Amino acid sequence: MNLTERLQKRLTEALPYEELLPAEQPVYVHSYVYLFGIATLASFILLVSTGVVLAGFGPQWWHSSTVGHFFNSLHYWSAQAFFFFMVLHLWTTFFQGGWRDGRGVTWASGVTIFLVSVLTAFTGYVSQQNFDGQWIAIQAKDALNSSGFGAFFDVLNFRQMYGYHVLILPVGVASIIGLHLLLVRLRGVVRPYELAGRPSPIAVGGAKDEPGTAPGEGRIAKGEMP
Repeated sequence: MNLTERLQKRLTEALPYEELLPAEQPVYVHSYVYLFGIATLASFILLVSTGVVLAGFGPQWWHSSTVGHFFNSLHYWSAQAFFFFMVLHLWTTFFQGGWRDGRGVTWASGVTIFLVSVLTAFTGYVSQQNFDGQWIAIQAKDALNSSGFGAFFDVLNFRQMYGYHVLILPVGVASIIGLHLLLVRLRGVVRPYELAGRPSPIAVGGAKDEPGTAPGEGRIAKGEMP
């Protein structure tokens, strides 16, 4: 068996075709706390879409044009929504113990997304080409120079900051998000903690107990892995 055949077999076992779009989910996924992740992803898509428009027309357009102001506002508020839902997602998964059952890498990738996103947002603020951006850059310059990072990260260089903001860092965030989603598909979402005296959640659709399982444990629905 060559490398291609081994890879094909591994992908078939890890991501079966019938589970790519699962029709069933565990009942606990219906809780609102499991919506923060997809809300974060939706905000990121809107953030990137408006950013592409702004990058295509440039600072003069988004500062002087009415339509530019509109897209600039969309970009700003999608960034606020992105961080709002991401922080909620981080906190809920933290209190749920999102690293349990072999999901440590999934949790670590989510934390990495947050850290890289903070840096992306910072480069966006200093790339505004207005008084706020200049003031933030001047304050940040002293902090970075005192730490030694100023030799590699010149916040007063608009071209460098703009390049980081529109290409390097967004590609990094998108790549880690893709890895995070792949890990969620491979490992499944984390189960809630079991309460003493109460059975584990069962799958949607009135799933019955499987032979050999504890009463009330039920079965795992399609798309959910232990």
